[in-house]
Amino acid sequence: MSDDLQSYLDRVRACRKCEGDMQRPANPILRAASPARILIASQAPGNLADVSSKPFNDPSGVRLRAWMGVSDEEFYDESRIAIAPMGFCFPGYDTKGGDLPPMKVCAPTWRDGLLARLPKLELVLAIGGYAQRWHLGRAGAKTLTENVRNWRVHLNERGVLPTPHPSWRNNAWLKKNPWFEAELLPVLRERVRALL
Repeated sequence: MSDDLQSYLDRVRACRKCEGDMQRPANPILRAASPARILIASQAPGNLADVSSKPFNDPSGVRLRAWMGVSDEEFYDESRIAIAPMGFCFPGYDTKGGDLPPMKVCAPTWRDGLLARLPKLELVLAIGGYAQRWHLGRAGAKTLTENVRNWRVHLNERGVLPTPHPSWRNNAWLKKNPWFEAELLPVLRERVRALL
């Protein structure tokens, strides 16, 4: 390996490859340490994360921590939980006020190198379609709902647990799919607790 994790993180945080294509200056946000056993792989930081440079520093983060059954202190302990979205910078808003997709160059440029420097990962929480496409590859289905429905297979075969994004925008999905909270979340909490 050409450099250690800290040097690699420094390089990622200095990246400005997409700056001219985003609505704001580049601000790569990720947290990782080599002992981490859990990876939170989401889409990209949101507005509040960008402003504070702290991932999931918003109501989605509150819901995600509840889903996982962890405290703020546990969640932000990078020696236990790495947080590395598919795009490290807030990409901006679309015309409807939703977040734009992660920048396309980020994951191909940085993700494999980062994962190679996190050898102790045992659980990847693949939040949303972008993370699921990357982490499930050919085993993934065409839709997020299908991926999440097949969570047992993905967890047992790959150590990947697919979930929807914990955003309020997914409240309708959660109401339509009550099995998610009834069946998947207890297993998620149990697995997280065992790894912490």
